Amino acid sequence: MIVDNYGYSSNNEMNQGAGNQLYSNEPQRESGQTKGMFLVGLLTGIVVSALTACCVFVGIRFGDMVQRSQAKQASTEQAPAENVVSDDTMAKLEAIEDVIGKYYYQEEDINTDDMIEGMYAGVVASLGDPYSVYYTAEEWKEMMQETEGIYYGIGAYISLDKTTGFGKINGVIENTPAQDAGLRENDIIYKIDGESAQGLDLTEIVSRIKGEEGTTVHLTIYREGEKDYLEMDVVRKEIESPTVNYEMMENNIGYIQITEFDDVTVNQFKEALAAVQKAGAAGLVLDLRSNPGGSLSAVVDISRQLLPEGLIVYTEDRSGERVEYSCDGAHEIQIPLVVLINGNSASASEILAGAIKDYGKGVLLGTTTFGKGIVQRILPLTDGTAIKLTVSAYYTPKGNNIHNIGIEPDIVCEFDGDAYYDEGFDNQLDAAVKEVSKMAR
Repeated sequence: MIVDNYGYSSNNEMNQGAGNQLYSNEPQRESGQTKGMFLVGLLTGIVVSALTACCVFVGIRFGDMVQRSQAKQASTEQAPAENVVSDDTMAKLEAIEDVIGKYYYQEEDINTDDMIEGMYAGVVASLGDPYSVYYTAEEWKEMMQETEGIYYGIGAYISLDKTTGFGKINGVIENTPAQDAGLRENDIIYKIDGESAQGLDLTEIVSRIKGEEGTTVHLTIYREGEKDYLEMDVVRKEIESPTVNYEMMENNIGYIQITEFDDVTVNQFKEALAAVQKAGAAGLVLDLRSNPGGSLSAVVDISRQLLPEGLIVYTEDRSGERVEYSCDGAHEIQIPLVVLINGNSASASEILAGAIKDYGKGVLLGTTTFGKGIVQRILPLTDGTAIKLTVSAYYTPKGNNIHNIGIEPDIVCEFDGDAYYDEGFDNQLDAAVKEVSKMAR
């Protein structure tokens, strides 16, 4: 299974005020003050001695490591191994564990299991790729539940904002706690339950927001145009994610929205397309706005319901090996098509939009897409954990890789948020319906 997500650094501040108070330029007028400074100096000396002892301890352990490494190289007369797991790294891990065990001041916070999981996650994080992630057994189980279309949460799609690095509301599912609380697309998640969300990857953000049914998560939201942060309490509940919505609109135009590409999406889309065709749709609006992506196999199967015979998409891995996904054209759409896209349309949704544009099977309307032209593969491990790893880049039928570029619309139409949230008027959808109606004449 190949899946993808929309994919910082935390600043640790030290309060040096107390340290600055250890020194003063004022004359010592009384022996008491002199005595006090002496005691402060004595205490400082003790602290420095303790830190020095720590450094000596670490130095001894690291010195042993160097000696072992040199001895090993001398005996083998070979270059040192480049493997992450080696005698040296194991010795260093033991040294770090010993230092934490002996000197960390919050002993009750030391958790060996968390250390181990953090170590695994750190190896993957060292790649510097926001889309490559290590999943614990619990996180992997939750991921599998999400692809089945059911999870416990608030009913909002979340991505990482490219500008701020914080989590961003990518879309809100109707009739869910997120909608009831007033969350909106493009809201920035500043804090979760009072703790800063800076420095969290997407998996951790989602994990903190999800939880047991009936519990509450408190979100601090930054919303452009608001004078202050918004504080929202959102009650979690079971969310059955409707990945496809459809209806018939004015002028006999069908409307299908795909919110993400999950295992359940293919059949949902086939049912929706059959329904609007049976209703006599003269044209179709396909809404991919704020669709963060999902399963490659799902978007390929859906593309086969719309495209002519030919290539849908192809991927290339690091060795240049190419894998092609094609369509036989048996279900090529024969009515006018307008595809709605925006800056939150990413990955799998860009595959579909890009193929439709390359074949000229529809008009793209909205704003430039996110620009995620790489593919991740989930690699389950035998202990119930898993790794999501970027394994290849993908290309549209004409050979375009849109990573960090996006797909430009044929018709630019900026979203009017004020009209939508104040009056319930979707100006982009209105423009799409008018355009496909004109095409259908």
